[in-house]
Amino acid sequence: MFRYAKEVLLIVYLLLYSEYYVDRLNAIGVGFAVLLFGAMFLALTLALYLTAYIRQALIRHLFAITLFVSAVFFDVYTRVTADYLSYSSFVSLVYSGGFIQEAAYQYRDAIIHGALSGLLLLFGIGLKPRHALVVPNALRVAAPVCGVLLLSAVLFVRAGEGARGLPIMYTPLAYLNLFAYEALHNTVGPREPVTLARNAVAINHDIVLIIDESISGNYLDINAPFGVHSNLNQAHPGVDIFNYGYAASIANCSADTNVTLRYGGTRDDYMRINSTLPSIWQYAKKAGLRTVYIDAQRTAGNLQNLMTDTEKKDIDEFVQFDQTSVRDRDMAAAAKLIELLNDDQPELVVINKVGAHFPVHDKYPDAFMAYRPTLPRGQFTEVADTGKRDGFNGQPDDWVLYRNAYKNTVLWNVGEFFARVFAQANLHNALLIYTSDHGQDLHERGNPGLNTHCGGDPVEEEGLVPLVVIQGDQLHGPDWAQALPANKDRSSHYNIFPTLLQVMGYDLAGVEALYGKPLTLPTADDFTFNYRFNARLGAKPEWKHIDLKTIVTPGAAATRVATGQ
Repeated sequence: MFRYAKEVLLIVYLLLYSEYYVDRLNAIGVGFAVLLFGAMFLALTLALYLTAYIRQALIRHLFAITLFVSAVFFDVYTRVTADYLSYSSFVSLVYSGGFIQEAAYQYRDAIIHGALSGLLLLFGIGLKPRHALVVPNALRVAAPVCGVLLLSAVLFVRAGEGARGLPIMYTPLAYLNLFAYEALHNTVGPREPVTLARNAVAINHDIVLIIDESISGNYLDINAPFGVHSNLNQAHPGVDIFNYGYAASIANCSADTNVTLRYGGTRDDYMRINSTLPSIWQYAKKAGLRTVYIDAQRTAGNLQNLMTDTEKKDIDEFVQFDQTSVRDRDMAAAAKLIELLNDDQPELVVINKVGAHFPVHDKYPDAFMAYRPTLPRGQFTEVADTGKRDGFNGQPDDWVLYRNAYKNTVLWNVGEFFARVFAQANLHNALLIYTSDHGQDLHERGNPGLNTHCGGDPVEEEGLVPLVVIQGDQLHGPDWAQALPANKDRSSHYNIFPTLLQVMGYDLAGVEALYGKPLTLPTADDFTFNYRFNARLGAKPEWKHIDLKTIVTPGAAATRVATGQ
């Protein structure tokens, strides 16, 4: 009865993804391409079959476990994101490896489902064969290796594309081959020292870059009539606030944006610049500033957003909040910023906030539950990011709850953050630039899915961020008011790095030639964000243009405040 158990298990497992295969066939259409796809599919399926009949149990089990882990990885990613695992996304996940423990806990349901499905594959390969094959055993052993190498070769030739619709257990392994190849052939060169000319004027004030997390520009009151109160939309004593309106982010993933904000990559040359030119810390220290990095997202010294130990050496004070709850870390960051602004020492301060990254169930106190009904509370009190959403199925009613929880989080982590800074900090002699790493897809358009950003087919709101300059009234800096009309709703993250260098006293012509235009000049920005930042193996980045005429903003009808009526 069990003579063909292996074949049955493998066939059932492959049939679980029949919709995945059919979708790919429909996308290819009728033609020669479908023949190539069919041949590739058959070759990989045959390799899988031969693997199941490797004579030596140890070798067969090793391949079974390897293919099982690879398949579960792919399956879990698609369950969580409702999106295909592209090579670019795979690279981003590798760079985010420091979050693996949090992710394993928060996505445990998806992992369990993926693992249960994968058991069919694991036992289909691992069980002892009940009948013999005429194919030599050496060929059976070589089959899975050849399958992975064949797919790797196809992906290499096609710049990482070509695995969609094929048996999923091969795809992450082929991606891993490509990543290893790139790592071994990385010849971008060593990091260069600061060579830009600078005037001799000493800097006697603080320069602060506040990078929020997942704050969409269309959800703040500075840009939208029914946006959340931010404390940036009214005057405060001692400062002038210049709202540059909507801005385009660098990318729709956190790591891509953050590393580029720290190294100054441009649209045309971000890979080389981010890899070889000086960091913002090196420029600041050359200008005589003390450097401070406040990371409210990670703890225990863990680095994120592609920061390395080498980069960290140029940071004089590295701040995290190990003993502070996730909900209160942005308030702790505000307290630390207030301390630094009041210490009469010129510093460059970069803050990476908790902001409103999912899960947003518990990132605000009860007193800030202004928007109702909202998501259930109490499940994610100590989860900073990459959280799953229990009871959240991505239906229209779920998204109403999500958006209300999101707005409560923004009210706390943006509105209250700035309320405390304006009330307690000495801002008379400081310059602050505020933005977010990327925007959010809060599914106002009715589109399906669970993810809010980092998608391979993003909506425009994923790249829409706020951009605000706050200057102390005693600071004799650039004339922001003169440049504002030409740049409002027309600038991007790419204008921030050259702006920081300009206010540090570096030669404007040299800055512009290398890094582009600062916010003090008409930026003439493309107003696009990059959703294939990890363009590898000759592939080109993918840019999404933001058309402000089509941006969806929260309306009065969708705003149910306090009463939940």
